[in-house]
Amino acid sequence: MSNADEQAGPTVSGSLAHRVPDLGALELLLAVARLGSLGGAARELGITQPAASSRIRSMERQLGVALVDRSPRGSRLTDAGALVTDWARRIVEAAEAFDVGAQALRVRRDSRLRVAASMTIAEYLLPGWLLALRAQRPDTAVSLHAGNSTVVAERLLSDEADLGFVEGLSVPAGLDSAVIAHDRLIVVIAPGHAWARRRRSLAADELASTPLILREKGSGTRQVLDAALGGLARPLIELSSTTAVKAAAVSGAGPAVLSELAVGEELAMRRLVSVPVDGVALARDLRAVWPTGHRPTGPARDLLSLTRG
Repeated sequence: MSNADEQAGPTVSGSLAHRVPDLGALELLLAVARLGSLGGAARELGITQPAASSRIRSMERQLGVALVDRSPRGSRLTDAGALVTDWARRIVEAAEAFDVGAQALRVRRDSRLRVAASMTIAEYLLPGWLLALRAQRPDTAVSLHAGNSTVVAERLLSDEADLGFVEGLSVPAGLDSAVIAHDRLIVVIAPGHAWARRRRSLAADELASTPLILREKGSGTRQVLDAALGGLARPLIELSSTTAVKAAAVSGAGPAVLSELAVGEELAMRRLVSVPVDGVALARDLRAVWPTGHRPTGPARDLLSLTRG
């Protein structure tokens, strides 16, 4: 053996998990030390005495030392067993502290939910889902950030949101998704607009050549319309919320393209009129999204389940 080998001393091979008894075995040894009986320790831990004996023997083989002297009068720790028991107590106490800390992390995680959602979903679908979630989890504090689909993706990827909802044609890079609903965009006008009196549907080229009240670029609504018109949509006004677009249309400022989810009341009250369009694909999927490989857990998982109810 070289001098270097002598200085290094003996080496230990294999992982720590193979060299250190598991927590169940250590808890059994502590119970034997406290009760002075292998049978009593087995009853306390809810296992049979043969299973307890087998576990002690397995631990003795693993460590290479005798831990317990067994006799008709009970079980007594050997000197080595007493030393191992002292070490075991520290390991079990550390494991208990670890468990308490992990539970605290779970409680903190489950006490809050950060949601980011595109405007249409945030305004017209999420309120009902969040009310249902509150009935299930009254102690969970929910924060909602409403923005366009680009903003939703940014917040999820920067860990500023636990669950997101988008309305675009595609899933933003870095996110997994699930379709939760289907939607359709429609062209709406104020009742006094000239289109309200027309008898035929709008053609795609006519819609593309008409200045429209639109959501801003980056929104799901705008993505669908731009794709349907080959990027030719002409903005009369660009606004950053569905409510603002709707209000401008109701005022008679011009035609708007909005989700049918957003204008049900206005159509029923005749504050807006829907104009049929031919040859334009305006259907879209509404999706829940989350960072790739990180399936929602806790309140985020529960909210996702409610969207499919």
